[in-house]
Amino acid sequence: MPTLKKDIRNPWLWVPTLYLAEGLPYIMVISISTVMYLDLQISNTDIAFYTSWLYLPWVIKPLWSPVADMFSTKRRWVLLMQLLIAISAGGIALSLTASHFFFYSLLFFWLLAFCSATHDIAADGFYMFGLNPRQQAYFVGIRTTFYRFATIVGVGSILLFSDLLQKHWNPAQSWTILYLCLTVLFLLFCIYHYYTLPYASSDHPHGKGNEIFKEFVSTFVVFFHKKHIGTALAFMLLYRLSESQLLKMVYPFLLDPKEKGGLALSASNVGLIYGSLGMIALTAGGIIGGILIARHGLKHWIGWMTLAINLPNFIYVYLAWFQPESLTLISSLLMVEQFGYGFGFSAYTFYLILFSEGEYKTAHYALCTGFMALGMMVPGMISGWICDTFGYPSFFLWVMLCTIPGFILIRHLKIPEKS
Repeated sequence: MPTLKKDIRNPWLWVPTLYLAEGLPYIMVISISTVMYLDLQISNTDIAFYTSWLYLPWVIKPLWSPVADMFSTKRRWVLLMQLLIAISAGGIALSLTASHFFFYSLLFFWLLAFCSATHDIAADGFYMFGLNPRQQAYFVGIRTTFYRFATIVGVGSILLFSDLLQKHWNPAQSWTILYLCLTVLFLLFCIYHYYTLPYASSDHPHGKGNEIFKEFVSTFVVFFHKKHIGTALAFMLLYRLSESQLLKMVYPFLLDPKEKGGLALSASNVGLIYGSLGMIALTAGGIIGGILIARHGLKHWIGWMTLAINLPNFIYVYLAWFQPESLTLISSLLMVEQFGYGFGFSAYTFYLILFSEGEYKTAHYALCTGFMALGMMVPGMISGWICDTFGYPSFFLWVMLCTIPGFILIRHLKIPEKS
């Protein structure tokens, strides 16, 4: 039986670190893998195709969330996933010096992706079990801040560390050292959370499989019988059509040498500009977007937000055609683009919340985020081939053409006047 002392542990001891541990694996899979494979001389076509598949665990995450509920507590799932994330990172590290490193490292990235998505389920569920309603409200901003902090510090510091290591070792050795460090970090997370996560009385497995299965089926039936489901799904899948391809090629474009059409920036500069300053601008855009939606409603702002998320992509057309040398100019332009992305993404997120309203609000929001991930995965798979075939300038012009479906779809969305 857990002691009272364990049940009343200060949330400040575990909420920040839990959401740091939630954010880091995601960027390791989605962002850092791209940079690592570029350093290891993998083509843009293969990078985009194979790393886009790593979105799949987040696409199908809603499908196994009820299964996780049946077999253990959220606390145990958190600790197990952090241990497996450490093992996955270690596997990536040890595979990079093998002759078929691409194949073996991808297998461990798959394990890392599934563990990260499962950790998301467990951590977000444990947040609700481990805190009372007043604490949940108090810490909601803190958990978001530390998740964002993981993204900012993760991209920036990992790329900086990689750049420093490659001054003394070759890329394979440098990334091996880096992933071994991440292995140690997640082992420490696991040990730390074993002692700091409380035992919540409501955190227990739900063993009645038949009832859970019926509820699971009912959730899907109700979701796909919602009004205007076709338009809503099209919006979820296509609103970010341009971004889904752009995001896969941003790091290769910034890092590739001039003769390949890139900007020839160092990894540390990319980490600072796109991973840190860009993420700060993105967060600021998201905060301002949320405030404006709260004041005037989504219906008022969705047109402007669609412009904000799409038109700044033209910045990449300019950068690809003219390849400027000024780090200040590049940084400023990318911060504008990221601010617009954060501002425009607010509309997307709030629409998912609105569409999820009803009896199964939480489950339906999870389904919406699954379709969001699918909309990022499929177009991202072909982005590398388009880029390698036609070059960066033409690729970014194609990205601009891909903004058109978003503008068309917002004219057909059914949004309440006061939302």
